Amino acid sequence: MKKLAVLTLCLFCYVAVATAQDVTLRIRQLMEDRPVMGLSVAVVKDGDLVYQEAFGWKEDGKVKLSSSDIFRIASISKSFSATSIMQLVEQKKLRLDDDVSDLMGFKVRNPNYPDRVITLKMLLSHTSSINDSEGYFTLDAINPAKNPNWEKAYNAYAPGEGYQYCNLAYNMTGTIIEKYSGERFDRYVKSHILEPLGLYGGFNVNELDATKFANIYSFDTKTEEFKLSPAAYAPRKEEIANYVENYSTPIFSPTGGMKISALDLARYMIMHMNHGKGEQAKIISKKSSKIMQTPLSPDENYGLALWKTDKLIEGEMLTGHTGSAYGLYSAMFFDPKEKYGIVVISNGCDPSYEEGYNAVIRQTVNILYEEWISEK
Repeated sequence: MKKLAVLTLCLFCYVAVATAQDVTLRIRQLMEDRPVMGLSVAVVKDGDLVYQEAFGWKEDGKVKLSSSDIFRIASISKSFSATSIMQLVEQKKLRLDDDVSDLMGFKVRNPNYPDRVITLKMLLSHTSSINDSEGYFTLDAINPAKNPNWEKAYNAYAPGEGYQYCNLAYNMTGTIIEKYSGERFDRYVKSHILEPLGLYGGFNVNELDATKFANIYSFDTKTEEFKLSPAAYAPRKEEIANYVENYSTPIFSPTGGMKISALDLARYMIMHMNHGKGEQAKIISKKSSKIMQTPLSPDENYGLALWKTDKLIEGEMLTGHTGSAYGLYSAMFFDPKEKYGIVVISNGCDPSYEEGYNAVIRQTVNILYEEWISEK
């Protein structure tokens, strides 16, 4: 029996090494075919992390990317905000059907449908009829007392009857988290999600080790050159020093400001894959997790900061989210039944799209799936 166990382990190690080599060859070929600054990837199979690797540059031509480097992951950040909301719902501090006007402390009503309540659930599912046309870096964009053009922040359809992706909705959500938890938004996420899961990251750039930041680059398709995007990690120290509780929350960008490595994002993904139970702690209940993963918009298959898609990998229905900002592209998708998932982050690459996804991210996800998950 011992010999059999040793042989099985040796076979597993051989297959893993061979698979890793195949992945390396294919991803390097991809990076030769398309402009890519760097890629950091992680694969979960049967509920366990089986692969992590980094390719390319952290600093263009000077410092190579490593798996421990962290990125501003853009809109995948929304799932951290929605998870925080579900924790507060479980604590009965909030309800998903709460009127956002009551929660925010000022009128939040579509002027075309003044009698239709906009709920917290609508904010989280992008069905609120609110849009980003007036901006989303300040709550003033939608406050009638602060913005004379506030009506433009609403679409023509009724709340709950249409879908439009909206960053403002999630910066509003961050404010609600702050107001009803009694903790500043960035600190809440750190103490109630990141630390219990044993993850390094956060929404406050000033509390992280800047030497771990992977520089983010945008690619100019005309000049075919990468350009550094320093705004991705803007410290905003003055704004934080003058922080106003329950108002200044967009400074931390609850809609897109999480900084984390691909490795730790995969460990966070495992928690959602296991319906709220992480490797070190239970973060939300199974019920709350299923609510997050259940689409509310049939046309978009979007739940609460997680959506379902069968277009990223043909024939595979996955749950997760993408992100893009400043030249960065990211993806976190998993199958909660089959217990596998993939994380891919690029700090700069060809910005073209295929089937609704960044082409480099989509191709990398498919390489990882074909080599690690599917039966060859």
